[in-house]
Amino acid sequence: MRRYDPSQAPDPREWLALDEQERMLLVEQHHQRARIKVPDLTAHSIIHAVVENQLAQNDEPVVRALVRLTKQGLSRHDAIHAIGSVVTTQIFDALQSKQPVQRDAYYAEIETLTADKWLRSNAG
Repeated sequence: MRRYDPSQAPDPREWLALDEQERMLLVEQHHQRARIKVPDLTAHSIIHAVVENQLAQNDEPVVRALVRLTKQGLSRHDAIHAIGSVVTTQIFDALQSKQPVQRDAYYAEIETLTADKWLRSNAG
């Protein structure tokens, strides 16, 4: 796999055959080529890779969320960002509580995620 494009699902076998650093580098390179500015490209790329990993592993709640969000009008890239916002919240909560990420809580939040909810949370 030479390039990553969040508008297209990477082949799961190819994606998962890469090591984590290679995945993150592909995501970073895409954002640089597309001239997408983000506050922290490394952190952004990590979250992208986490979501793509879950999709490539056919993590059902995450796959359902991607389908739902794109049907609600988000691009695949924005749907990854929406799911990534839940990943980020769960990681933040785990760090604050000094407890591991609670998969059930993560899935519950993913299952209720909508395009409208995500767009409203990013307005302003």
